[in-house]
Amino acid sequence: MKKLFLAIALLIASSSIIQAQTMDKAIGIRITDGAELSFQNPLGSSTRAEVDLGIYGNNSVILTGIHQWVFGLQEGVNWYAGLGPQIGLWDKLYSSGKHLALGVAGQVGIEYNFSVPVQVSLDYRPGFTIFPSGHDYNSFWAIALGIRYRF
Repeated sequence: MKKLFLAIALLIASSSIIQAQTMDKAIGIRITDGAELSFQNPLGSSTRAEVDLGIYGNNSVILTGIHQWVFGLQEGVNWYAGLGPQIGLWDKLYSSGKHLALGVAGQVGIEYNFSVPVQVSLDYRPGFTIFPSGHDYNSFWAIALGIRYRF
């Protein structure tokens, strides 16, 4: 019984060490089929909020908020996954003016935190439009390279 208790305690302690990663605030850019100003703010020891404001080549603007869960792989390397809302304005083909779209986005990625306060990430963020139905705007998803300054 003591061995079982000791094994469980070691498992919990090692998972806590694995979960320990750099959870600083960070600001920078995400480069995709457009560019996004990106801000990350820690919410807890292994969760954070990421807010991105993107401007795209088709005169579109998208604001995305993602709640992320962060998992340490090794020193300086983390992977993360999250979910959150998106709101965007875009120029619809064959009509005039800006149109509003609301959606939800998921995100999964990997990041490296250098010993200097710089973070580089690569992530995939698919988005699904809720309003309007039949939305023909296909840039609510993207693979992106992120470069951020941690503080």
